[in-house]
Amino acid sequence: MPASRAEEEGQALSSATFWDARYADADGKQPTHEWFKSFDSLQPFFERHLFHNRSEDSRILHLGSGDSTVPQCLAQRGYRNQLCLDFSPVVVKLMAAQAPRGVEWRQGDVRDMHDVLDGSVDVAFDKGTMDAMIWGSPWDPPEEVRENTSRYVAEVHRVLKDDGVFLYVTFRQPHFIKPLINGDGRWELEMEVLREGESAFDYHAFILRKRKGSGLAG
Repeated sequence: MPASRAEEEGQALSSATFWDARYADADGKQPTHEWFKSFDSLQPFFERHLFHNRSEDSRILHLGSGDSTVPQCLAQRGYRNQLCLDFSPVVVKLMAAQAPRGVEWRQGDVRDMHDVLDGSVDVAFDKGTMDAMIWGSPWDPPEEVRENTSRYVAEVHRVLKDDGVFLYVTFRQPHFIKPLINGDGRWELEMEVLREGESAFDYHAFILRKRKGSGLAG
């Protein structure tokens, strides 16, 4: 059965060429779109899961960071060991040209982070990247979605230290995300609802740690 227009549009989000076109006219000073939540709205979450238990020299990996201001804001808080990975050469060039000290930009695919060493990351952060890989029926995702998310999650698991943490913010419902992010049970998983008011749209934040004995390999 041919893909619907909505499915085609959703599928395009997992393509670097889509994002190259989106960032072509950006100036890097203001994000083209700060996905889901701004740094200010995420501060209470970061207070609980980053600021109080991770030192400023912690290695932070931003997965598909685009032109988000979160890395710069964390640098202002003293975190000077950050790596921003994105598969769009356009946004990497744009953001690297104005990156603050201690924030490195690198072109790469989060599904194959071959130049990021095993067990080298303290904190991995995703705000919208895995969501961009997901399209089609949430009840029965296409095989391409299952494959892409599986490769991605395995790579995050590989590069994370045994005591590291994977922080993932999504707008999707937990019962659709959990089979994709933890279908093989490799993570100890917590979840929080990020809410800013009675009428605000709810986002969900997953806090994932390696399950003891799960190993470094994907």
